[in-house]
Amino acid sequence: MLLAHDRRAYGRASLPPRVDGCMSVRQSPQPTRPVTAMPAFSLAIFDYDGTLADSFPWFCSVLNQTARQFGFREVAEGEADELRGLDSRQIIARLGVPLWKMPAIAMHMRKLSAEAGDTVALFPGAEPMLAGLAASDVAIAIVSSNSEEVIRRTLGQAAAHVSHFSCGASLWGKSAKFKAVIRRAGAPRQRTIAIGDEIRDIDAARRAGITSGAVTFGYNTGASLRAHGPDMIFDDYGQLLAKLTA
Repeated sequence: MLLAHDRRAYGRASLPPRVDGCMSVRQSPQPTRPVTAMPAFSLAIFDYDGTLADSFPWFCSVLNQTARQFGFREVAEGEADELRGLDSRQIIARLGVPLWKMPAIAMHMRKLSAEAGDTVALFPGAEPMLAGLAASDVAIAIVSSNSEEVIRRTLGQAAAHVSHFSCGASLWGKSAKFKAVIRRAGAPRQRTIAIGDEIRDIDAARRAGITSGAVTFGYNTGASLRAHGPDMIFDDYGQLLAKLTA
């Protein structure tokens, strides 16, 4: 009776905890570790010429000598700005470039690029942007029609941020290389973005089933890129880094 009286006096909420297996001692809540936000993308595939490297002035300087060698129309003074608003097929048609000569022309341009030495440099801010992506656990790949040797030379120390190179792509062969890089990196397509400076780069990303990104300071104009509707568009590297790591 005394025990029963004591129980009523304590009230159910005041009973001392039992540790005999029927009632466990209440534990204090454990502190939780902060959750690190996952970046929007796990793999970023970059073009090289016009996206990381400021090579358009050099390209213009060798274009007419290439035209004379391979028998297509030279670019008139002031025409280069007009060509920047066209896609690659439109440019080829306008200049009368024989399609069957395209592989030889591409090989010739790679040779000239290799001979250019330090004429072509990275855009200002390219290296810090790549470093920022790598620090945010975004893997970086480069897919380009240029050679890996030339790209590594221009990148310098920034090459350490790049996990995968796939070079020597044909004019319209980037889509297959995107898919190969994605398999090699083990990245999900829904978290992969391909970033370039030309309309054909947007098309290649779409064919590969990945997000298309475009920078507005390369070969094609910002207006022509926007008209083609990429998934993401960047006017500078600061925007690119912020959006890819959000």
